[in-house]
Amino acid sequence: MAQKATIYKVELSVSDMDRHYYETHKLTVAKHPSETDERLMVRVVAFALNAHEHLEMTKGLSTDDKPDIWQKSLSGELDVWVALGLPSEKVMRQSCGKASKVIVYPYGGRTAEVWWGKVKNSTTRFDNLQVVSFPEADTAALARLASRAMKIQVNVQDGEVMVSAEEGTVYVTPTEWKGAA
Repeated sequence: MAQKATIYKVELSVSDMDRHYYETHKLTVAKHPSETDERLMVRVVAFALNAHEHLEMTKGLSTDDKPDIWQKSLSGELDVWVALGLPSEKVMRQSCGKASKVIVYPYGGRTAEVWWGKVKNSTTRFDNLQVVSFPEADTAALARLASRAMKIQVNVQDGEVMVSAEEGTVYVTPTEWKGAA
């Protein structure tokens, strides 16, 4: 019998001084049985970095043709497509054709660097693609903050990200590998 997703309740308070966005989101996040705490927390941070009243978590790992997070316009068009991990060039190409803005958050240290080295040249034509890497030490520290019921405060200022929860505080330094035009 297939394992079911584990439900996490997240109260996410975002203070993004760079975008002048200040809001609290109550999220119900389904953690796929094969998903790690690290990936779950990267999803939460990616949500915070793109927070908007219409931003939503999707089914993520359980669907191949959908992003981990998306934002749709009121008329149903995809405005923002957020993917985590190391998607293939084909998936990025298809994503860029479906959404106005595509953001990929690779993580995993050396593995992510090798992946980027392979796909970097084939992504130059996508003006709506942004690739922002998270350092391996930062995402490993984020994993230690995971719990089934979380109150998380994310502060963003000058590109630096501070994630605070009951279990502690983690500083994340995202690195932009490719900026959208």
